[in-house]
Amino acid sequence: MSPSPQDNSSQPGLSFGTAGLRAPVGVGPDRMNVATVTRATAGVADWLIAQHADRTAADIAVAVAHDARYGSETFARATAEVFAAKGFTVTLLGGNNPTPVLAWLVRDRGLDAGVQITASHNPKGDNGYKLYLSGGSQLVSPADREIEAAIAAQPAAEEVARSRSVQLELGASQGYESAISAPVVSSENAVLTARRALTIAYTPMHGVGGDTLESVLQANGFADIHAVAAQRWPDPEFPSVDFPNPEEPGATDLLLALGKEVGADLLIALDPDADRCMLGVPTGGEPAYRMLSGNEAGPLLARRVLSGVAADAAAPPVVATTYVSSQLLGVMAQASGWEYVETKTGFKHLARAAEGRPGELAFAYEEAIGTCPTPGIVADKDGIATALVAAAWAAELAAAGRSLADELAVIEQEFGCFRSSQLSIRLESIAQATDVIKKFAAAPPENLAGAAMSAELLGEEAAEGLRLVGNADGVALRVVARPSGTEPKAKFYLEAVGEATDREQVEAGLAALEVDIPRAVEAVAGVS
Repeated sequence: MSPSPQDNSSQPGLSFGTAGLRAPVGVGPDRMNVATVTRATAGVADWLIAQHADRTAADIAVAVAHDARYGSETFARATAEVFAAKGFTVTLLGGNNPTPVLAWLVRDRGLDAGVQITASHNPKGDNGYKLYLSGGSQLVSPADREIEAAIAAQPAAEEVARSRSVQLELGASQGYESAISAPVVSSENAVLTARRALTIAYTPMHGVGGDTLESVLQANGFADIHAVAAQRWPDPEFPSVDFPNPEEPGATDLLLALGKEVGADLLIALDPDADRCMLGVPTGGEPAYRMLSGNEAGPLLARRVLSGVAADAAAPPVVATTYVSSQLLGVMAQASGWEYVETKTGFKHLARAAEGRPGELAFAYEEAIGTCPTPGIVADKDGIATALVAAAWAAELAAAGRSLADELAVIEQEFGCFRSSQLSIRLESIAQATDVIKKFAAAPPENLAGAAMSAELLGEEAAEGLRLVGNADGVALRVVARPSGTEPKAKFYLEAVGEATDREQVEAGLAALEVDIPRAVEAVAGVS
């Protein structure tokens, strides 16, 4: 007898990677649907039981939350009910919630796991299943392969038991807001006056971060807050953007226009599940505002977060970023007495950067506008906490007649001119993106932007990507190529570095890389 459309047990399905599951919503084992989520949760539950063999099922506590994408609430309910049927103590967060709220809850309450139903900034047709483990960090290998094996051993979805013995949690967001407020909370009149005077324009990009962001800003004294009306409320259609990602061309156009209209001092763009944040600042010219890249905002906010942290020689604070991010944070760390750690891409690695080291993780960021400003509160990227830290600092600077842009200029004077950008080639599948990178790694260009380039693989396999480095007239050039782990994209991370006095040469070097890389990719892989 042939299996029913919802019977996934005998068909190849989605791989459970270190980001969990992510795929288009639809029928079949290779799509996000109730059957897929049901069997995935049963596998995760069995894996958790095996990990905690010395405890009863009732002693295993998990939480489940969701965003506002198509299917999210239904998938979250199925997830919670499968966990409950296994005998776990299950908390289901009511309403739509930003991902950082779930990550905080798992850490704050000492839960064994948490699941957030979200596809973050993926296209509107996608949804996903993100798993957090004890401590509020995402899982890393080999747990993903073990869980995938446990999922494969599950029966058809209709044979998996479900129970409604689930606790509904309505106050998690308030607890999260109080927690991330701790580093910036103040009752001083001068501080609150400066915050009331700061004009903020923001967008939640049709996602679920608007209510929480406004609430936490207002609770900390910010009063002049303006939202992009067309993007303020959750909408799974994401009607005003081609892709709901602040980094995509055109995604922040409405925010930039609103900033000019209201005379904003700070622009904030959250991605749909609010775990990433892009900041924008006035330019003093035309265009009136510009959005900061992750490689600008990351080191900038590190300077602020670490300003009150002692660089103890015995246990220096740990700062971390990934190998595709700018080299600036490492230079700053060496000059400031911080311990610098560089990891593979993804916060599953960054959150663990201080493991085995004397100091604790104080700050982490990745170039894809993901920042972890309070690792002791949320051990993952957190767009709302990032926005709050940035707003508090912007208000303080404005009261002194300065700005975040001024601080960026100071960093450049102190540490040199670092310019970076990213080129992405969107393809039909992740497999195709990986193939493009393999072909590029097999025949890397020997010369880019007038510099002879040397190449090294990022891992044992060409599919993991490669790094190219060279030097042209005193400007250090670097290219890192790798496939995206969550989207069908081949990504190329470019950086040019020189002295602060050589800004024009540095920017010219980056511009030359931006021209040469697409040509090189087309030559070896036939795509552009």
